[in-house]
Amino acid sequence: MIVKEGPASHSPFKLESLLTRLQSIDENITGLGARFIHLIDSKEELNQKQDEVLESILEYGPNWPFGINDGFKIFILPRFGTTSPWSSKATDIAKVCGLVSINKIERGIAFTLALNDKDLIPSREAIELLYDRMTEVFITDLRQAKEMFSSLKPKPFSEIDILSDDKTALETANLELGLALNDDEIEYLLDQFTKLSRNPTDAELMMFAQANSEHCRHKVFNADWTIDGVEREKSLFQMIKDTYESSSRNVLSAYKDNAAVISGNEADWFLPSINDQKYGRIHDQIHTMMKVETHNHPTAISPYPGAATGSGGEIRDEAATGRGAMPKAGLTGFSVSHLFIPDDVQSWEETIGKPDHIASALDIMLDGPIGGAAYNNEFGRPNILGYFRTFEERNRELLNSSWGFHKPIMIVGGMGNISDSSVNKNDIAAGSLIIVLGGPAMLIGLGGGSASSLNAGSSDSELDFASVQRDNAELERRAQEVITRCFSMGIENREENTNPILLIHDVGAGGLSNAIPEVADHSKMSADINLREIDSAEPGMTPLEIWCNEAQERYVLSIHPDDLELFDRICKRERCPYAVVGEVATHGNLKLKDKVFDNYPIDMPMDVLFGKPPKTKMEIATSEKSIIDDGMSNIDLEEACLKTLRFPTVADKTFLIHIGDRTVGGLVAQDQFVGPWQVPVSDVAVTLKDHFGTRGEAMAIGERSPIAVFNAAASGRIAVGEAITNILSAPINDISDVKFSANWMSSIMTDRLKQDLYETVEAISVDFCSKIGITIPVGKDSLSMQTSWTNEEDKFINTAPLSLVITAFSAVDDVNEVITPQIKNINGSILLLIDLGQGRNRMGGSCFSQIYNRKLGETPDIEDPELLKRFFNLIATLKSKSLIQAYHDRSDGGLFACVSEMAFAGNMGVDISLDAANEEEMLQFLFNEELGCVIQIHKEDLEVVLEILSNASLSDCYYPIGNVVVDKKITIQNKNQFSKSFDLKILRQSWSKMSYEMQKLRDNPETAEEGFKKQLDEEDPGLNPVINFDTPKIDYKRLTRSSPKVAILRDQGVNSQIEMAVAFNKAGFNAYDIHMTDLLDGRVNLEEFRGLVVCGGFSYGDVLGAGGGWAKSVLFNENARNQFHSFFHREETFSLGICNGCQMMSQLKDLIPGAEHWPRFVRNLSEQFEARLNLIEVLESNSIFLSGMEGSMIPIATSHGEGRVQYLDDNDKNALIKSNSVTIRYVDNYGNTAIHYPDNPNGSESGFAGFCSEDGRSTIMMPHPERVMRTEQFSWCPDHWKDHGPWAKFFMNARDWID
Repeated sequence: MIVKEGPASHSPFKLESLLTRLQSIDENITGLGARFIHLIDSKEELNQKQDEVLESILEYGPNWPFGINDGFKIFILPRFGTTSPWSSKATDIAKVCGLVSINKIERGIAFTLALNDKDLIPSREAIELLYDRMTEVFITDLRQAKEMFSSLKPKPFSEIDILSDDKTALETANLELGLALNDDEIEYLLDQFTKLSRNPTDAELMMFAQANSEHCRHKVFNADWTIDGVEREKSLFQMIKDTYESSSRNVLSAYKDNAAVISGNEADWFLPSINDQKYGRIHDQIHTMMKVETHNHPTAISPYPGAATGSGGEIRDEAATGRGAMPKAGLTGFSVSHLFIPDDVQSWEETIGKPDHIASALDIMLDGPIGGAAYNNEFGRPNILGYFRTFEERNRELLNSSWGFHKPIMIVGGMGNISDSSVNKNDIAAGSLIIVLGGPAMLIGLGGGSASSLNAGSSDSELDFASVQRDNAELERRAQEVITRCFSMGIENREENTNPILLIHDVGAGGLSNAIPEVADHSKMSADINLREIDSAEPGMTPLEIWCNEAQERYVLSIHPDDLELFDRICKRERCPYAVVGEVATHGNLKLKDKVFDNYPIDMPMDVLFGKPPKTKMEIATSEKSIIDDGMSNIDLEEACLKTLRFPTVADKTFLIHIGDRTVGGLVAQDQFVGPWQVPVSDVAVTLKDHFGTRGEAMAIGERSPIAVFNAAASGRIAVGEAITNILSAPINDISDVKFSANWMSSIMTDRLKQDLYETVEAISVDFCSKIGITIPVGKDSLSMQTSWTNEEDKFINTAPLSLVITAFSAVDDVNEVITPQIKNINGSILLLIDLGQGRNRMGGSCFSQIYNRKLGETPDIEDPELLKRFFNLIATLKSKSLIQAYHDRSDGGLFACVSEMAFAGNMGVDISLDAANEEEMLQFLFNEELGCVIQIHKEDLEVVLEILSNASLSDCYYPIGNVVVDKKITIQNKNQFSKSFDLKILRQSWSKMSYEMQKLRDNPETAEEGFKKQLDEEDPGLNPVINFDTPKIDYKRLTRSSPKVAILRDQGVNSQIEMAVAFNKAGFNAYDIHMTDLLDGRVNLEEFRGLVVCGGFSYGDVLGAGGGWAKSVLFNENARNQFHSFFHREETFSLGICNGCQMMSQLKDLIPGAEHWPRFVRNLSEQFEARLNLIEVLESNSIFLSGMEGSMIPIATSHGEGRVQYLDDNDKNALIKSNSVTIRYVDNYGNTAIHYPDNPNGSESGFAGFCSEDGRSTIMMPHPERVMRTEQFSWCPDHWKDHGPWAKFFMNARDWID
């Protein structure tokens, strides 16, 4: 074992923060140091040259101090017997660089603790702060690390002796293995294996448990219900299907695949040809996929990996729809209990405690969103929608009980595109190959399907930790490239549909034990599987562990044997692992052969596995909920306004948004941020259908779970209504165009909770959606939303109220017609409230009631579905006549929150005029959360608007509530008897305080403080572009077969190649998809190309510094180095590196003439991935790309985690300035050099963000011009910008330079 010390692992502020936490646990600790260590397993000793290469490879990261070096050593390493994602990618880089004798490189952290009393070792509690026991171990003697590289022997299966011990053996196995089998299932298995005259194996039982878990089989939703002695005609699932039977318009696939598919329209894919890798437009009927999942249990146990793998699993659901598809845009949502932010605990935050083995709400919201965002970022899917709710209150009816989300809701979803040729899975014939595509089996996520079916606290904590997975998004990206290449073959050759994938399933809950049987069962076939052909990173696993683990980033698919050679070529090009593990058979059994022990750990009849165990029966007696009204006396209006804006459910969510890449793919038209001040209040997320038209898709969320404590059916109807009021920001013609995903979270531990579930399903499906033509073609249930624990003698219970999260999806004809909450500076405009509560102003379950811990009577509701439909038609009509200038739904926080957010977005004031009889009525009017919206209209249009309201039979639902004013105040007046005025700055401070406090805990406190100050700057003019040139029009005739060729270069983990190819294609280049394997394997030579473009993403997962591994695979591979050197020195060539490509090219500077002073790029000062629309100034430089753009200030997409400039030599900066090699710099909205965050998103000195070589032929920059080439791609741009924006000139300059 070779040991190499690495760079500092923690920034100074993170090291200091960790030290403070350690000292709060162990006062003997006085100091802390931390650095990475690298452990290398090599077949042979490295010679001097190889050692120098290895040293260079392992040189990465910022030049942070290490902290103290002398003291007690603790080494944190990946769990022995596992291979970390970091290791697999670092080892790949080493091999590409010629270090073929290296078997494995692994990384750990060496902590040094200074102790006051050196005779005392650190406490166990302190050490546990340093590592994640789910994936890591700690040692104090580094020699123990050799065990990491030891190879364990395979283990055999075990039998459960039912033939001797009868039912008792199954009951014992049920507990020990965490199977979550009910009594009926145990009896069923006993009967079936008795008939087979043999004992079941542990692998067979686990496979059955996963396949038949509540998580996978949805037993409650398929159950027969008897309520108050009366048998109900329909199951819950049948009632949901009633929406499809009532209106299946435009639904192509429902209830039968990994995602639902709704009808799209004609559009163009932009993909490389399988023949010559040349990018081009492929006309097709492109449909939309929709899917929303949950990952609640794993996120409760370990928030970062739980949320990360939840995102990864949902992405795989979309990709594995039909015969392969392309995920496009994502969403993430969280419901948790109270946060209790240190030093910022709020008056409403009370708790009965929580069990030790689950994470706190604060930890979940500090780590979980980062996990979800990081996965989406690295995979390359923009996350453009979400929600966040906190809720926790005592249950007055039960001692030591509370409502809340100790077991959180972590919701992940999104939409994607699928070709008409790939919508349906093909039947598979005997002999078809069964392939596992993606990563290896690992001992993680074991029994996750069963675990997620248990209430938190009812299983052993070790089983809880075993059920959580580990993420490797870069590998999933590689698998997606394989899937995309396969389904694109079917689009290219429609007549023969040459897509080699016959069908595909994701590997999720239950691992291969679910996925492979599902593949075979699709065509009612069976399968012969070879256990030891399954790629495994842990050879010491038992057959059960290999078969049932939930290692991520895997798909199971079937192809014809004749297509194996083609499939192999595609996978090798993408460096994506795969294994042929068996084939389809007709003998009726699922046979799993173990050639090591020459036996069958599984030989189970398919009809036993998928046979129908006795159907679940639900029998309940109903009860009524009491309505309590504590009244609203002694509540101060000013305090109520400020507390409402500070309440987490209402408050600014910036800390959840800026961490996610929202522009990757180049197809996002509207994300969470709106207006020149980029305020996160958008009601809807909108994507473009393709890179050429203005059609698109919209999605929005509706949920209101606290209402369910008092009226579950009302909470469901409000969720449906809120999804509609949100998605109406986008131009949608008919309410039946909207399709829903319904995600049901609840506990079913009492009859009352079961009643809530049944009544809500019935209320929103049969009695609501079916009546107005809305289909619910997809959804998910999670019915174990209760946490129980004991504390000394007492038992405590925290139960989530029934929580229905509705996600609405719809096609959009023109993304330019989206209306945002940003109020406009229009003389004589008024604000109109359209109130679907029809003046009832019910307060039960509102944020207001939670803030004051009061029961406030009846809840909001919308009993009449026709009322919602009339509202939909009203807004659609008003928008079609261009009568709405701004639109925002009324929801959490009521009218006051709605108007405040509109004011923040427009940076303007509002005068609110009320007509309340008394103070209580005024509070009800301002803070009720009935459905509705506020619209801004021209005063002269009021008469027309009122006529349209009358025609829609909504004359009793509107109230003129005030005027927009330039003065930055919100003033509330009531009958000229009461007036209260708030400075917008004070309100914004309350609204953004929670986000700031969370960012301060999670990120660099200095940048968090700078960001908060910017939000409170009343004089900030917002983004105000200055363009000193005429934007050229795209001349598509410029592109011919003889146009110059540009290589769009990528490596494993790169995810931004398509939008880059589009940009160069529009500028008149023939763009080609070139993978590094094409160059390394000699299939392509760079001498063929005039241009080389190195794209953005996460090459090798950024494991050796962003772009570092990619660069070193060039520098230390003789063939690649020679090609790049030759290309850069040809004077007729140009090169461009963007983001990850910028980081990569900066490390090739020794090969690029005139680039010797280029810096490298390291971790952002905020210590966080940063994604924003930033303003940059184009400087006078030699860059061929920026010619004629000097002096312009242009918004641009920023999206990176390592963009801070770090010079190798103190003189480099001055040398770059002197040689006109600095191309762009970040500026603030005043036009000044951006010094502070977030105008300077990474902390680079002088705001520098791009550089060029001295001759201008090579340019590198961190921001993404290719993602904002079209005006539709900006989250905001000036109204007069049309079609292609200023950044089109950037790419057309390169074409002009060649001409």
